[in-house]
Amino acid sequence: MGKPTGFKEFTRELPGKKPVAERLKNYNEFIDRFSEPNLVQQASRCMNCGVPFCHSHNGCPLGNLIPDFNDAVYRKSWREAYDILTSTNNFPEFTGRICPAPCESACVLGINQPAVTIEEIERHIIEIAFEKGFVQPRKPNIRTGKKIAVIGSGPAGMAAAAQLNYAGHLVTVFERDDAAGGLLRYGIPDFKLEKWVVDRRIEIMEQEGVEFRYNANVGVNISINDLLREYQAIVLAGGSTKPRDLPIPGNTLKGVYFAMQFLKQQNKRNANKNPLANALIESNILKEEIKATGKNVVVIGGGDTGSDCVGTSNRHGAASVTQFELMPKPPDDRTPFMPWPTYPLILKTSSSHEEGAERRWAIATKEFLGDDNGNLRALKIVDLEWKFSDDQRPSRFVEVAGTEREIPCELTLLAMGFVHPQHEGLLDEIEVEYDERGNVKASERAYQTNIPKVFTAGDMRRGQSLVVWAISEGRECARKVDEFLMGSSLLESKDASLVSLAI
Repeated sequence: MGKPTGFKEFTRELPGKKPVAERLKNYNEFIDRFSEPNLVQQASRCMNCGVPFCHSHNGCPLGNLIPDFNDAVYRKSWREAYDILTSTNNFPEFTGRICPAPCESACVLGINQPAVTIEEIERHIIEIAFEKGFVQPRKPNIRTGKKIAVIGSGPAGMAAAAQLNYAGHLVTVFERDDAAGGLLRYGIPDFKLEKWVVDRRIEIMEQEGVEFRYNANVGVNISINDLLREYQAIVLAGGSTKPRDLPIPGNTLKGVYFAMQFLKQQNKRNANKNPLANALIESNILKEEIKATGKNVVVIGGGDTGSDCVGTSNRHGAASVTQFELMPKPPDDRTPFMPWPTYPLILKTSSSHEEGAERRWAIATKEFLGDDNGNLRALKIVDLEWKFSDDQRPSRFVEVAGTEREIPCELTLLAMGFVHPQHEGLLDEIEVEYDERGNVKASERAYQTNIPKVFTAGDMRRGQSLVVWAISEGRECARKVDEFLMGSSLLESKDASLVSLAI
């Protein structure tokens, strides 16, 4: 490494953030940039650790060559850092903003010191590359003439499309919404990922030759049979879109909504689009506006989506925001049952929590209570006592006697994750097989469904997961599609890069 003693000399630092009072007034990103000396200093903390677990199977799903780009940053070799980073990651501007950074949990330095600021270094590399003009369209020199349809323009579909285009195929992406990006566009709040970042990447892909078709809901206004006839291969990358419901009394009251209904509407408002206009898109069209202004808001679900609901509710001017989690409160640090380099299930405080929210653990919601007009007015809740297994995992719970009570609530947002992709329409029509969890069934190594020319990647195949996993899935699927069409492939493989590194 460029500075072998850097980890001894410097500690972990993160860029500053705009004050809470300021950032709650808008939906803009609020994390500052490092100065060049600070960026170089943070990169110098990357150790000459011998075995870089940061891009092992416990670390980065993409296999990013993290020590290599950290070394290049330390030497201020910006073009080299960019080339290393983008050799494994098509969209570091996304992962550098919204990835929970499993690479940092697996960082060797993290055994007894704060881990290297890998995610922030990644974000800085790509933004410096854009500023210096390194990011240019990569147009293939030769076209194969093979046509491929990618259904879904989220990170998995975008990654598959980009890679297949680099291989020289003619790629068309079908998106049922009015713009590309999937949850990057309509799901993740702008204060975490401003949409000009997505637009910038889509424009590059279009210049490279990828075609995007919008308001194209395959199985509704686009025939899947027509695509099967016209295209030599199809990639299903529609995501995991069926939200997990809470089937308790009162869940149809006005005031009880799924998180994505709430978040998508706000994304559309920020884009100056009608949040209620859904052109041939949704299976559960919502013809009412959801606002948290002046309301007591309860978010049910303790993950990232729940955190996004907290931040958005605060920006609406909610009277109060409370987040419930069924599970017990996680520990602050690793326990003996969360050994390094595994991803630890420890307490995480997001920037949205910093902005204001009451967090409660081991709470079950038993009933939604309404007024005479069918509007939500309160929740009936109860405390839980968890029993733990021998490995300290919560295994079962009982209700705590005498703790059942009502709390005022006019807006509840269900952020409990997704169960599987939408079956109705495209998937049922094409008759793909499902696995035991309701995802599209495909082999782990080939990404191929029971229909030979139809492949699948991302959350639609593996279930709800991280953006970084979606990009990895899209890249690996693209290689398998290329092999299916051409007999072999020159596209990069994560497995091959890790093997060559080990050698």
